[in-house]
Amino acid sequence: MVNILAIGNSFSQDATTYLHDLAKSGGIDTKVVNLYIGGCSLERHWNNIEHNKADYQYQLNGVEGEHYVTVEEILKEEEWDYIVTQQCSGYSGLMDTYYPYLGNLLAYVQTKCPNAKRVIMQTWAYEVDSTHEHFEFYHNSQEEMYKKLSECYDKVADEYRTDLIPAGDLIQSLRRKEPFLYLEGGKSLCRDGFHMHLLYGRYAVAALWFDHLLGGNIMENPYRPPVQDGKQMTEDEFHIIKNSIKEID
Repeated sequence: MVNILAIGNSFSQDATTYLHDLAKSGGIDTKVVNLYIGGCSLERHWNNIEHNKADYQYQLNGVEGEHYVTVEEILKEEEWDYIVTQQCSGYSGLMDTYYPYLGNLLAYVQTKCPNAKRVIMQTWAYEVDSTHEHFEFYHNSQEEMYKKLSECYDKVADEYRTDLIPAGDLIQSLRRKEPFLYLEGGKSLCRDGFHMHLLYGRYAVAALWFDHLLGGNIMENPYRPPVQDGKQMTEDEFHIIKNSIKEID
């Protein structure tokens, strides 16, 4: 059993919704918990930890829960193998927003769970026509947002000596390929301009976690996400996503 805890928000929900079932299809038994607060920043995470606030919806193996918990009690729940966090999407390219909160959070996790591997997920840039209010921080430019968030995540991962799950790199790579050439009339990997599409986007990020975090063989994993709105991914779409993951290994 591999125990994975995400201290995150809706972006870690996108990443973890399919992860348990995908890992099972690849022969890896997991417990995947996402501590969810929509749009939660590193500053708010740290404030919640300092005041032991039960503000997090407990999501287990991709299923939303009905009870709310503190970070402290969940850190005690298991011998966690991986603990993953990230900055909220809008602040992801603003370096000052990481300090001192990320360092404090990682140090706290290290104290409570010394055997867990601490990991950061690089978030992704918004869709080119996103209406998210924080897109203005990047002059409503997907490329600018991607460049700045990449710089920030690379810096803090190096500074704190943590592994980095390159979700932003994967999504940006896919956006340059058919059938995800959105500006040319292709499919968007987002469902609303910033959250992942329930099929393509969520599958892509979960598959990346399976490959990078768990060391699974995504090329041979037969998992298919649930049908959404009567639609399922095509074999070509699976092939493109899987190959793109291997390209950024």
